[in-house]
Amino acid sequence: MLRNPDGRDSDRSAAGSFGAFVADARDAGQLVVQPRMGFQDPWRMRRGLLATKAARCVTVGTITIDSYTRVGDLAAAREAVLSNRDLNGYPIVVHPERTTHAVLDGVSDQTFPVQVRHGSAEPQRIVAAMLRCGLTATEGGPVSYCLPYSRIPIRQSVRNWSRACRMLVEAAEKANSVHNARPHLETFGGCMLGQLCPPELLVAISVLEGMFFRQHGLRSISLSYAQQTHSDQDDEAVRALRRLAAELLPQVDWHIVIYTYMGMFPRTSVGAGKLLDNAARLAVRTRSERLIVKTRSEAHRIPTVEENVDALERAAAVAAIEPRIGRAKAVWGDTACTQVETGIYDCARRLIEAVCGLDDDLGRALVRAFQLGILDVPFCLHPDNARRSRSYLDADGRLQWSDVGAMPIPIDRNARAEYDLTSSDLLAALSYVQRTFDR
Repeated sequence: MLRNPDGRDSDRSAAGSFGAFVADARDAGQLVVQPRMGFQDPWRMRRGLLATKAARCVTVGTITIDSYTRVGDLAAAREAVLSNRDLNGYPIVVHPERTTHAVLDGVSDQTFPVQVRHGSAEPQRIVAAMLRCGLTATEGGPVSYCLPYSRIPIRQSVRNWSRACRMLVEAAEKANSVHNARPHLETFGGCMLGQLCPPELLVAISVLEGMFFRQHGLRSISLSYAQQTHSDQDDEAVRALRRLAAELLPQVDWHIVIYTYMGMFPRTSVGAGKLLDNAARLAVRTRSERLIVKTRSEAHRIPTVEENVDALERAAAVAAIEPRIGRAKAVWGDTACTQVETGIYDCARRLIEAVCGLDDDLGRALVRAFQLGILDVPFCLHPDNARRSRSYLDADGRLQWSDVGAMPIPIDRNARAEYDLTSSDLLAALSYVQRTFDR
């Protein structure tokens, strides 16, 4: 049981809720750290969860689902399991329910909630399988798990995610007061494509998906933001995300989750470690409650259990000393963080208001927004994306717009001609963080 800052035991974790556990850690002044871990073999998956639970920091567990299950190719997932062939995650729909119960037995409890992570635009079977196994926390969203990972229409993804939300809410209602009953859903909207998406669009989609979840009955939500290319810009973006969540998600228990950089990771151990350190500092400076870590082997292969634990403990150690070196300053290359505002909040608010003005039903509004280009993700090839927006890295390494298409946000019109990216420019931008930290 975690303790509140005044020393009293908190009883929120007694509800067995993922969100309540994170809130308890926040009240105790601790950052929750979490791996992106998933293994095909059940006993290796169990070992990974146990090692995460035993790490010398405040952790939550992860079961990451394999690619076949994410896209609904259960026959391929089943064949891999029968032939004992490695997958890049845990096939929760294919494994018998009793197997997953055995994986979780003595592991998932009030002191160690477990989240299912998947990447599916068709999440219903995954959600059904996890609920049968007593798991009530997952992540995704109708936009963020459709555009990067799927070719299905956004309209269909909205229907799928509406159903998934209802499944989570109905399961909680049936369970009533049973422990572990309260569902938690994290939006992946702040991680669109992992890189080269300017922060105002990441913030807007994260909040819009959170509002979508709330409209479908969820009351425990987390909002994501992926570390990008410039520390000052990230600070401002997360402050904007927190402010908008406070304004637009009333009567919802929410927290912020930071993702360690999702793009091309440094190849050197030193560079990868420093990038993780900066993610931990970002989480502390912005009062974010949870951090998804990446390991020093990220650029080369799927990390081992031990490498994941090392990353968890390193991030927690950096977070623990960050307040001592000042919440308003952290190193990013040669840049120090400031509190300068460049308009991320205002631009994100404009996007959110434009989408909400299209329809009272947020699902229909999101579909319409992409049809009109009011939401337009740069470099995203999904058929429902307008593909008129473009971004670039300026001389300081900040993400900027060179073309916003029909999105209702201001832009320096001179940037269109000056920053018309070539293929070599795009490759240089994609590898910017890797090269910066490997130096």
